[in-house]
Amino acid sequence: MPSMGIDEARLCLTSARVATLATARSSGEIDLVPITFAVAGNQLVSVVDHKPKTTPHLRRLENITGNPRVTVLAHSYEEEWDRLWWVRVRGTARTTASGPDHRDAVRLMVDKYPQLVDTPPTGAVIILEIDEWLGWTARQSGS
Repeated sequence: MPSMGIDEARLCLTSARVATLATARSSGEIDLVPITFAVAGNQLVSVVDHKPKTTPHLRRLENITGNPRVTVLAHSYEEEWDRLWWVRVRGTARTTASGPDHRDAVRLMVDKYPQLVDTPPTGAVIILEIDEWLGWTARQSGS
């Protein structure tokens, strides 16, 4: 099964509309949550948006504070299996609720998701510094 190089993995990840964020609780239990996100270089950002939440104190933010190592997985499923792919990135995450990093992350998200143009997110931002890229595709090279 063909693996992807970093450039192809970056293209696939950047084009994905949704991914799954994995964080770890202090007990070691893993929490998974779907996220919207944007990629710039070796950085992935995700912003807590205006969609209704049970609480503003999200488990993912608490988990990152306790253990900043996170994993994000994006994939594409197609009925034509030769078009399948997945990309997994790992790294160290941090959160911020204001300042230049927050503004830059919100801008990246608004640029990617038209749904955010009229109501730009104001919640906390997750900034993941990617230090590991791994990808797989069902396509044979040269396809």
